[in-house]
Amino acid sequence: MNGASPPILAVRGVTMRFGGFTALSNVTASFPQGQLTAIIGPNGAGKSTLFNVLSGALPPTDGEVLFNGRSIAGMRQHHFARLGISKSFQITNIFPDLTALENVRIAIQAMTTRFNIWTPRSRLTEMEDRAAELLSDVGLAAHMRRIASELAHGEQRALEIAMAVACKPKVLLLDEPTAGMSPEETVEIMQVILRLAERCTVILVEHKMKLVMDISNHILVLHHGEFLAEGTPDEIRANSEVRRVYLGEGRR
Repeated sequence: MNGASPPILAVRGVTMRFGGFTALSNVTASFPQGQLTAIIGPNGAGKSTLFNVLSGALPPTDGEVLFNGRSIAGMRQHHFARLGISKSFQITNIFPDLTALENVRIAIQAMTTRFNIWTPRSRLTEMEDRAAELLSDVGLAAHMRRIASELAHGEQRALEIAMAVACKPKVLLLDEPTAGMSPEETVEIMQVILRLAERCTVILVEHKMKLVMDISNHILVLHHGEFLAEGTPDEIRANSEVRRVYLGEGRR
């Protein structure tokens, strides 16, 4: 992928205050189209706050959020979803008493017109076929008829990602997609994310540095709510300020 790809999503001078606390301060950054960008930084760096601003969950106190050059800050969160910005949170958010297939089908239905009790069976069948394809994409083809609460933690995270992809996003936001996973589950979900990144722009918040360096095209580093650096994994590894504040190394 080309590092010069135009940004599909960007923030310009974004500040986020909660009372007297400033979680983000004048952050300006771009997220290239068709690339996988990781947002990293120490605890308290503002990563989750920026994630919430990008997803429309929090309107910034100041500054702009731009989607394909259009200002969208302040729009309701469902408008972000309609534009093609989809998200998966750190805490798994599924319907535990429904099957994996039903969970994804409901996500597909949510992106169509409002519920209609007269929906033809053929239309529901199309939705189920699409749901089955998405479950296959995230490695859950063999588990589509299982109740979601019976799935392993990593499988539940994969299910939530399938639900997020149901709306055919242009941008997929993932908040710590490997949180609480075993090394084996982490490898599996990493492969899922890489496959999805071939079809849409992916932006993720992640603490596991090896994962970030292995799969990212582009990395954004925050520190104390401020922009610190951005670049390719090699550029971030070589950045002395990143090593000092994030990796705990002294100045050289």
